[in-house]
Amino acid sequence: MVKKVAVLGAGVMGAQIAAHLANCKIPVVLFDLAAKEGPKNSIVTRAVEGLKKLKPAPLGVADDAALIQPANYEEHMDVLKECDLIIEAIAERMDWKTDLYHKIAPYIAKESIVASNTSGLSITQLSEALPETIKPRFCGIHFFNPPRYMTLVELINTPTTGANVLDNLEAFVTSGLGKNVIRAHDTPNFIANRIGIAGMLAIIKQTEAFGLTYDVVDDLTGKKLGRASSGTYRTADVVGLDTMAHVIKTLQDNLGEGKQTPDPFSGIYGTPTVLAKLLEAKSLGQKTGAGFYKKVGRDILRLDPESMEYVAGGAKANDVVGRMLKKPAGERLALLRHAEGAEARFLWAILRDQFHYAAVHLQTIAETARDIDLAMRWGFGAKQGPFELWQQAGWLQVANWIKEDIDTGKTLSSAPLPDWVFTGPVAESNNGTGGVHTPQGSWSASAQQFILKRELPVYARQHFPEDVLGATATSFTTAGTTLHEDDAVRLWTLDDEVLIASIKTKMHAISPDVAEGLALGIDMAEKAYKGMVIWSNDEMFSVGADLQAMLPAFMMSGVAAIDEVEAELQNVMLKMRYSTVPVVSAIRGLALGGGCEMAVYSAKRVVAMESYIGLVEVGVGLVPGAGGLAYIARRAAENAAKSTHKDMLPFLLEGFTAAAMATVGTSAIESRKLGYLLDSDVIVPHVNELLFVAINEARAMFDSGYRAPVKRSFPVVGRNGLATIKGQLVNMRDGGFISAHDFHIASLIAGVVCGGDVDNGTLVTEAYLMTLERKAFCSLLEHPKTQERIMGMMSTGKPVRN
Repeated sequence: MVKKVAVLGAGVMGAQIAAHLANCKIPVVLFDLAAKEGPKNSIVTRAVEGLKKLKPAPLGVADDAALIQPANYEEHMDVLKECDLIIEAIAERMDWKTDLYHKIAPYIAKESIVASNTSGLSITQLSEALPETIKPRFCGIHFFNPPRYMTLVELINTPTTGANVLDNLEAFVTSGLGKNVIRAHDTPNFIANRIGIAGMLAIIKQTEAFGLTYDVVDDLTGKKLGRASSGTYRTADVVGLDTMAHVIKTLQDNLGEGKQTPDPFSGIYGTPTVLAKLLEAKSLGQKTGAGFYKKVGRDILRLDPESMEYVAGGAKANDVVGRMLKKPAGERLALLRHAEGAEARFLWAILRDQFHYAAVHLQTIAETARDIDLAMRWGFGAKQGPFELWQQAGWLQVANWIKEDIDTGKTLSSAPLPDWVFTGPVAESNNGTGGVHTPQGSWSASAQQFILKRELPVYARQHFPEDVLGATATSFTTAGTTLHEDDAVRLWTLDDEVLIASIKTKMHAISPDVAEGLALGIDMAEKAYKGMVIWSNDEMFSVGADLQAMLPAFMMSGVAAIDEVEAELQNVMLKMRYSTVPVVSAIRGLALGGGCEMAVYSAKRVVAMESYIGLVEVGVGLVPGAGGLAYIARRAAENAAKSTHKDMLPFLLEGFTAAAMATVGTSAIESRKLGYLLDSDVIVPHVNELLFVAINEARAMFDSGYRAPVKRSFPVVGRNGLATIKGQLVNMRDGGFISAHDFHIASLIAGVVCGGDVDNGTLVTEAYLMTLERKAFCSLLEHPKTQERIMGMMSTGKPVRN
């Protein structure tokens, strides 16, 4: 059990690691040097205040900065004795780190784990500064930046690290922090940065060789190639060119020409000329406002490496190449390799370079090929790792193409591919098609055999963990026992105790068929199961009502047909709320509009940390129509009833404002502040544990004697509250802050949540408020301005402000 963590070093990385610990509600102490002037903790307190201003936000809500306890090495060393895990995250200087270890060693508790957050320094060499009693509890831990959002954490052992230490730490980092763990060998830059930075250096060389511009290369090496949308040079700017240079220097210091550990690719480890010039000019990327790109006003300029001036950017790759990249893997690589155009040949070159590099270094840097592929997915945003793509394209065919290029001197290194590529188990695997990933495990070049994934108890919490191509992992679409399935919904179970409802529509939009499927699921759950969990295995819980599915009915029968559809959807929401067994929403990613309403009408919500929840109907010129506004009014009444405050309006305003402004919680923590989640709801750090926790919550609620809420009336603020809100809206409209149509929509929202033209304190029912919702929703559907917003959203995917 890790009950308390100390983070040593309040720099950018250390402070953000502390922030993520605070997000996960783990008590954390952030250390740094004592300030020479003023309060001794001022270095840390400034760093913590800085967290509130960083983008993307390291904290789920800025107020949680208060959960980070500041400390300094002069006054608070005894606090280290209370910490089960100590993460050292000071600057990447071996001498500074080892000097700090000497100072903290006397204060480390007997069972505590000590880990160095470093992107590439030798963990074994660092361990030599520690006493023999601490060495078995010391290892490397490499968080990727920014720690809240990047899922990869590399753990690195030393020859003296105890086996159970990494097992325990992997369990904590996985379940407690929501990270995906790769165990790396203690080699320079470990796995992800070793492959990733070598790949970026190769891309810089090939950019020059093929005469391409940085914007075109980023277009080629972004989403089109199944990599992070920022491509290569934009990614470098975001990471920081000084950080990139530091990682390159680690390669140079340890693997460059003439070093103790020879590397056949050492020729690419030199600092590129353009990078050296940018570093000299202090143009370090996004943090300094200029790097490979520079933003001037609304324009993004690109660097011209010849003149070192910034010129107009935004150029895109050739459409022909874009079409090539949509072909199946084998055909795609063949087209790129044999093409005449520079862009296509560039892409073959960089893919071949990565295949070549990964194969040559697999034996020394990773236990299996799986670790390299997953490291590139989790650390660099690739949809596939290099070995996965190679295997999918035809193992031996691609291997022979690489060999031909090596033999003809086209590659960055003359090192041959290892023998295991062409002969033995790898070449014979997968019924003779070859490859490093098989149902029997992934290839270990060092062990010369296929090795299965490491099994730890923590992974029993992941029903459908992410795996590599060829591993034949169980798909959630066919797992368990299917009880009902159509084009809209699958109803199934894993344990014969809890029913699972998975929405199948695009982006899990709620169509009439989806509503019918959910209603059927509740009926089935009430008859034979302990509860129902609504869950799907991707980054969309639901984006709300399927407007496109409603259009035919609207065109044929007008608003009356939509009123009927909305009434049915509202009935499903009430059916969920008043079900005799608990309905649990297991939310990850987007829960917008009707998806948010589905969540708030569930008995409980189990939510992944990085979830985005809100009522966003205003963006298409509508009001929430499936019970969202009735929920806001009811929650205001419930919260006011718990307070000694007699005026209910303050409790209503936050919910009204969130709906009227289409405010979306940018984390599960913020969604709780907005009222879309309750304190009793469960926030889960790791998305792959979501279904496990949700099923257990539903089962536990049933076993504890679950009873649905009692249907009851509740008070509303009525016409007095409505007049107050409309007065504020008039000021916003007249001041030019909102348009006339925004004013009209917000007034309709206010009318519903206030309960209409009734006295303050009038008791109403959910059904009454839902009738007001439908009336407002349908009136807007006939409004030309709303129709403009709907058509704009459906055609461009972007909201129209009119």
